[in-house]
Amino acid sequence: MDLKWPLVKGTLLLRAGEDGEEKKALQAAAEILQAGGRVAFPTETVYGLGANALDPEAVRGIFRAKRRPADNPLIVHLAALEQAGELAQNIPPAAVRLAKHFWPGPLTLILPKRGAVPGIVTAGLPSVAVRVPAHSLALKLLRTAGLPLAAPSANLSGHPSPTTAEHVLEDLAGSIEAVLDGGPCPIGVESTVLSFMFSPPALLRPGGVTLEMLEEVLGAKIQSPDLGNFKTDYTATPPAPGMKYRHYAPRAPLFLVEGAGPAQGRRLLALCTSLTARGLKIGLVVFAESQGIFPAPVLKVLSSRRDPATAAARLYGVLREMDAAGVDAIVVEGFEAAGLGGAVMNRLRKAAVQVIGAE
Repeated sequence: MDLKWPLVKGTLLLRAGEDGEEKKALQAAAEILQAGGRVAFPTETVYGLGANALDPEAVRGIFRAKRRPADNPLIVHLAALEQAGELAQNIPPAAVRLAKHFWPGPLTLILPKRGAVPGIVTAGLPSVAVRVPAHSLALKLLRTAGLPLAAPSANLSGHPSPTTAEHVLEDLAGSIEAVLDGGPCPIGVESTVLSFMFSPPALLRPGGVTLEMLEEVLGAKIQSPDLGNFKTDYTATPPAPGMKYRHYAPRAPLFLVEGAGPAQGRRLLALCTSLTARGLKIGLVVFAESQGIFPAPVLKVLSSRRDPATAAARLYGVLREMDAAGVDAIVVEGFEAAGLGGAVMNRLRKAAVQVIGAE
């Protein structure tokens, strides 16, 4: 390539939006992927760390860079619905209906896998997780590379997921070949995961496509662990990412205070007082309606309680900002786990060292 891309600890930063260089950035990223390398790229949810899903050694590079447990399966990103049949078999008509409705979009479907999919991608499971992302740069990369891309979030395993190229470099600079910078991710939390390996199908991770949206299109009920009508053994290989291990967590311990109204406020204030009395520097994450009520050395406003979309888009960036501020503990005000708010609360519960529940 004749273009000189900036290097960050040896990782190329491919700035697709600068000076009309998108085509060259995409070609450089595609060549790295075709050679068995790893490229972080933006999706509408978070940045993914991509590698050729059909090349076991390339996929092993993802696990090494992220320090990800080998029993945590990966999601494979496709350029179009038609590619799903190359990786999955016996695809139920209901899955096709959902894919036609929500793809490209933040919905991952778990389906019976074909033999062409390496076991390292699926953690040895008989299923494969696939989706078509709704981000123009991600789709262009998939088409330019001509490969299905295994792509978990482009962060160190367990850390808050990256929603900007800068977040990726904070965790992975020097460990991967390149980052394709496409600006901030608009949704900000990972895709919804729905498994057709269960009957009825089971919602394994909430995300941008809500349970209500899925049931409306299917015209049928879906199982969900959060609803108490579906259980699985997470001590074994989990059926989807984000189910077995602590995820999305900042370096500082995170305390989540759930509930609503005065009772939640009292618990939040009591916790902050207790942690401060121990000599800890507190970072407090609240909603706009609570701004100014609770004192803290470091205060971040996530969004209005009535705006879960902004809360989702800002969540991981705010957690990373807290770590950058050097706080000893992070206290987060919870809110209603409905719609996209359910995805936000799911991530916070996974990140928390303690959840102080409603009375």
